[in-house]
Amino acid sequence: MRTQPNVASVDPVWTTIRHEAEQVARDEPLMASLVHAGILHHGSLESALSFRLAQKLASQEMSELILREIMDEAYEADSGVGLSARADILAVFERDPACHRYLQPLLFFKGFQALQCYRIGHWLWEHRRRDMAYFIQMRTSETFGVDIHPGARVGNGIMIDHAHSIVIGETAVVGNNVSMLHSVTLGGTGKEDGDRHPKIGDGVLIGAGAAVLGNIRVGGCSRVAAGSVVLQDVPPCKTVAGVPARIVGEAGCAEPSKSMDQLLNEAVASER
Repeated sequence: MRTQPNVASVDPVWTTIRHEAEQVARDEPLMASLVHAGILHHGSLESALSFRLAQKLASQEMSELILREIMDEAYEADSGVGLSARADILAVFERDPACHRYLQPLLFFKGFQALQCYRIGHWLWEHRRRDMAYFIQMRTSETFGVDIHPGARVGNGIMIDHAHSIVIGETAVVGNNVSMLHSVTLGGTGKEDGDRHPKIGDGVLIGAGAAVLGNIRVGGCSRVAAGSVVLQDVPPCKTVAGVPARIVGEAGCAEPSKSMDQLLNEAVASER
């Protein structure tokens, strides 16, 4: 794990982002207007987020100004929404080898941006503003290719890498410090109503193209191999693979979501 910047501040994440933005403006003058408008003109991470996300989701149906007012309201009303964003930034920085600065998720990474849009939608959902929550979901899906129902419950410290074709259903629960790659589905198995989506424990790693279907549980610190279809409960600290998925070994480490090790050789060997 790389050493994080040592910034003494009440809000070290935001302070680091501002310092990085100042460096970008010096090193790449053509980016100066972007980082000034998106970061340096703002007094907080929450303000920068509402500005950036509103830019992304705005359309002829809903203006950037209205969207930004909604997002500012959510951040002001619930400090947890902004704290979750900070945890997500740290998760991306620590786990994604393509992320070298804190400002990258905020400016460039659609997985992070889509997740923050979901968090606004979830706040609206919890406050019974369901139609607006659905609108945020729709625009997030159209803009980023990430479809997270606003009723789903998603923890902190989440990394969604690449973030193409992510689907998370209404009654899904995702724990803290979970990592998932592109084309992951946490879905149902048919037309059943009620509690019908997966429950993902803390520290789980879900590989690219994996589908976890139905009201089942994936135990904490487990690994779901790429391309797997999981239809049954997964015990904690196991690796599952295949269609349908079966246990092929131990998880191989204490926190798979942080190690991001997707190789199955050791897990399969331990099962033989």
